Amino acid sequence: MSTTNLFTPFNLKTLNLKNRIVMAPMTRSFSPNGIPTDEVASYYQKRAEGEVGLILSEGTVIDRPSSSNDGNVPHFYGDQALKGWQKVINEVHAAGGQMGPQIWHMGIMDNHHSGWVPPVPFEGPSGLNRPDFNNGNTMSEKDIEDTIIAFGKAADDAKRLGFDTIEIHGAHGYLIDQFFRAETNLRTDIYGGKTLKERSRFAIEVVKEIRRQVGNDFAVIMRFSQFKPSDYNYKLAETPQQLDAWLTPLVDAGVDILHCSQRRFWEPEFEKSDLNFAGWAKKVTGAPTITVGSVGLSGDFFGAFAGESSEPTSLEELNRRFDRGDFDLVAVGRPLLSDPNWTAKIKSGKTGELVGFSKEALAELILE
Repeated sequence: MSTTNLFTPFNLKTLNLKNRIVMAPMTRSFSPNGIPTDEVASYYQKRAEGEVGLILSEGTVIDRPSSSNDGNVPHFYGDQALKGWQKVINEVHAAGGQMGPQIWHMGIMDNHHSGWVPPVPFEGPSGLNRPDFNNGNTMSEKDIEDTIIAFGKAADDAKRLGFDTIEIHGAHGYLIDQFFRAETNLRTDIYGGKTLKERSRFAIEVVKEIRRQVGNDFAVIMRFSQFKPSDYNYKLAETPQQLDAWLTPLVDAGVDILHCSQRRFWEPEFEKSDLNFAGWAKKVTGAPTITVGSVGLSGDFFGAFAGESSEPTSLEELNRRFDRGDFDLVAVGRPLLSDPNWTAKIKSGKTGELVGFSKEALAELILE
């Protein structure tokens, strides 16, 4: 099996990648009080040394009092946290890598198992994390405006620190996704509406503010998902036409690359075609896409949190779809969490040296 095409360059604005492998964002919660440590910097540096083309950081929260439900998730605001991120990007660049932070607001959340709570209640479009689960406040228009500005400020700080791109987290039931979803966005003002296109107003304004802050030449990625952690079969867009109406306005607003999250990348998004989510997103928008979802492993990400282990699997189907032009980049999560040299091993054909994944890997920053 040849993976040669995955090791061709990719260039777009500030991104000049040596290959098509992206380290997917994975929340690690190893930043006490929101401040990335030297060990966090080393963790990312090792993946750059292992020849990852683009590293996307774990979710890192914007400057809102209840943007996080976990006191050890990193911040992307404040002098100390930004100093920590400066060390991260310096070490990644020194190792020959490129990187962007994933900027994040969790929205309405379940309370964290640790008992940690933010200083003010969670906030979201209508106080709902999922149907009939209210655990926070409905955002005022002023709250929304301030949040949009905070997203823009985080992106501007990323550019100032020398990051090569940023990713906006718009997936997996978090704040932006809560605006997208009819069941969690019951608003009757300009940020609500009966259609997905109407409910995308908040996300579009976030993208426009980020683009205003960073300029036109800085690469901007946005992550989307159809599924929700509380409903794996959920679809925001039931048809390609609905997908077009959802994603194209976001591309028009300034998103350069669409990061299309699936549980399993090989599953078709709509009937009568084997195209996956990333394949359809590229087809309807014309924008470059990232595919993700159980790449190189037998089990999916959410099963890992439930304690399921996974074994290495063939990349033949991934290669077939990539060579067909379905997507431009491939995001890999757990294999890189377990093994910083996964990319280098794939490149050199050392598949016999690949390691599996177990839940124990979630509890440490693996450096070797």
